[in-house]
Amino acid sequence: MPETVTRSGFIALLGRPNVGKSTLMNALVGEKVAIVSPKPQTTRSRITGVLTRGDSQMIFVDTPGIHSPRTKLGTFMTDTVTKTINDVDIAVVVIDASDKPHQNDEELIDDLKKKGIPTVLVLNKIDLLGNKESMMPRISRLSRFNDFKAVVPLSAISGDGVSLLIDELDRLLPGGPAYFPAETFTDQPERVLAAEMIREKLLYALDDELPHGIGVVVDVMKEREDGVTDIFATVYCEKNSHKGMVIGKDGGVLKEVGTAARRDIEAFLGCRVNLKLWVKVKQDWRNREGALSEMGYVKR
Repeated sequence: MPETVTRSGFIALLGRPNVGKSTLMNALVGEKVAIVSPKPQTTRSRITGVLTRGDSQMIFVDTPGIHSPRTKLGTFMTDTVTKTINDVDIAVVVIDASDKPHQNDEELIDDLKKKGIPTVLVLNKIDLLGNKESMMPRISRLSRFNDFKAVVPLSAISGDGVSLLIDELDRLLPGGPAYFPAETFTDQPERVLAAEMIREKLLYALDDELPHGIGVVVDVMKEREDGVTDIFATVYCEKNSHKGMVIGKDGGVLKEVGTAARRDIEAFLGCRVNLKLWVKVKQDWRNREGALSEMGYVKR
């Protein structure tokens, strides 16, 4: 562990779906540790990213977007947010500066104040604003619900303002040891990251509703003697009709997804990858605890 670290803390990234929490996580860490897509509820579980600099170590926890659950998977996601809030030293509430105000933001911010968790407000997507002065009334209103330790407008996608956020969070860190080696940027297992990279490509390739019923499991991940890593993964969907959509005409969709995912996985692992994908139907898996456990969302 880094001997120079004297301050450390766990920092939750919280907010509604599609406000850019995962993009911000990747920008903060400087590596791709969380998948991103324009589809709501892309993040399904707790994802950790680590940034070590000088005498400090920040452990960022990306969380699912706050929403009203309709399935057991949705309940797992909302429970993940609740548990994360109770385990962190600092909360970062991310809102979309280009979107209209939402009551959920106010309720979350008020709840964090009641729990006594130091809170930083981030207004993301400022690159989409024509007039940045339009943020001021919103900041003023949200400040009624919490005594923010800092308010940081930024663009996670361009990186504008991200370094300022890091500085503000560094200032708020409590005293503590290093929890991870300095070179670590995530605690996600390689199998999980590979499965998520495959799911990310599916999110982009499929229609809006279908991705919610898609799950990915890496069944085999093994390095050969020639240095190539074999990865065999199963893509699960909930209906037979969905299976055809995932595969596509003449296998076109699955081939496109596999090619794009393989490139990302190779860049992450730093080696050649032989990626094979299979598609299976698992009826209503989002409401079946055994299936959720198999995909890593709940523990038996």
